[in-house]
Amino acid sequence: MPTNRMQIGLCFDRTFPPQLVTELARALDRGGAGQLWVIEDCFYTAGVSLAASALTVTEQLEVGIGILPAVARNPAVTAMEFATLDGLAPGRLLPGIGHGVQTWMAQMGARPASPLTSLEEVLVAVGRLLAGENVTTHGHYVDLDGVQLDQPPASPPPLLAGVRGPRSLAMAGRVAGGVVLAEPAGPAYVRWALEQAGRRPDDFHVATFGVLCVQRDREEAYRIMAPWLARVLDEATTAITAVPFYDDLAARYAEKGLDGLVSMPPQWWTELAPIGTMDDAFEHVDALERAGVRSVGLYPSPDVEVARGQVADIVALAAR
Repeated sequence: MPTNRMQIGLCFDRTFPPQLVTELARALDRGGAGQLWVIEDCFYTAGVSLAASALTVTEQLEVGIGILPAVARNPAVTAMEFATLDGLAPGRLLPGIGHGVQTWMAQMGARPASPLTSLEEVLVAVGRLLAGENVTTHGHYVDLDGVQLDQPPASPPPLLAGVRGPRSLAMAGRVAGGVVLAEPAGPAYVRWALEQAGRRPDDFHVATFGVLCVQRDREEAYRIMAPWLARVLDEATTAITAVPFYDDLAARYAEKGLDGLVSMPPQWWTELAPIGTMDDAFEHVDALERAGVRSVGLYPSPDVEVARGQVADIVALAAR
């Protein structure tokens, strides 16, 4: 089973064909990587079925779900799913629940008036059910009457909140067992997120997502990933605005475009993600571990053949 040391794994891209999950899970398990993270984005592949498939074909691999939208399922059903997955592979599930993209929730007719309140109510209810409690609660979004799981986990997994803003992080610090921080989650963002949550990493499971691009030539990696970074800057979420050089980075991008990103200082790239040489990738994940991260999920290329080759890079990082 995975140790207390930070675990590194692969994020299963939402566009990958579902049958690929067992192949990649087996490859990661054989290679000694710690984790596989399955992604549930609407309306792509589903997290629970992918997680079950990966857990049942592996022996050691932890499988994280990043993340289930809180209002897409009744919380009693969510708890049933998590308990069943844990029963299939005790101690190897890392379940995550988040707000969900609100435009997607609206498409399903499930957009809550208060995403923050709905997520908090769901996290609390699912956590109590996984702990084996008989739950009666009548909230704004969760309405349960004497619900209790028949087979709760013997040791409930930490329930992770997929959040990013200050108010959501503060809520996660109150009611969740940890957080899943979306890419680009570098060490500066991790420290900021822990501060907002009011928690210490020794009793709060921090999982981060990143993108992976390792090349022999740094500049080639930067050239490949510059369009990705441009999209991140265009969105300007807290994950990027929390980095100490954000103002200089944004100004550089505004003035020089993609060329300015390719030629920016290597240490900026290393703060953001394992992009560059393998030594740069080692430096990035080591910095995450020092910041208090316990789990790292890395997105490979969306090209399946390229992604297959990147499994070796993830295995190498896991064995560092």
